[in-house]
Amino acid sequence: MVGRPLDESELIRRAQRGDTHAYEELVHAYQGIAFRTAYVIARNAGDAEEAAQDGFVKAWRALARFREGAPFRPWLLHIVANEARNRRRSAGRRANLVLRAATSEPSGDAAPSPEASVLSHEQHGALLAAIEKLPEDQRLVLALRYFLDLSEHEVAETLGVPQGTVKSRTARALERLRESYD
Repeated sequence: MVGRPLDESELIRRAQRGDTHAYEELVHAYQGIAFRTAYVIARNAGDAEEAAQDGFVKAWRALARFREGAPFRPWLLHIVANEARNRRRSAGRRANLVLRAATSEPSGDAAPSPEASVLSHEQHGALLAAIEKLPEDQRLVLALRYFLDLSEHEVAETLGVPQGTVKSRTARALERLRESYD
């Protein structure tokens, strides 16, 4: 059929055969989540952008080793996460992590009152400050899981840890956040 969009597995097969246009479509589909993943780890927009770009280049070079039928997104994000970790380690930066929700989804069409907006902003700031105080392994799991909306499996693949580790880190992090609000 002419004009039908290619599915991900077909794009991967074509890219593995050297079709750069197919790989460009994969890059386009995942560039946003790759950047956000790198930003959560690198803590710097410039480093995150470079890590994402380098991750895409390394993924292109490793595409022949990609296992057919495996999910592409966690595989790619694992490569990007490693690049971001490498950049952060080599730079020796320990700047504070600033987490921002990519979108704010108000309930319904009604505009919030000014008082509700101020309260919501203060609560959001307090939550981010509490998350910033968590150990890095717990902070990363929460950021990937809840701010980037990755599944537990994708978080595990991205960080290169077992899914059970993601669950336990998430539970410990949420417990610490509860304690900070009590």
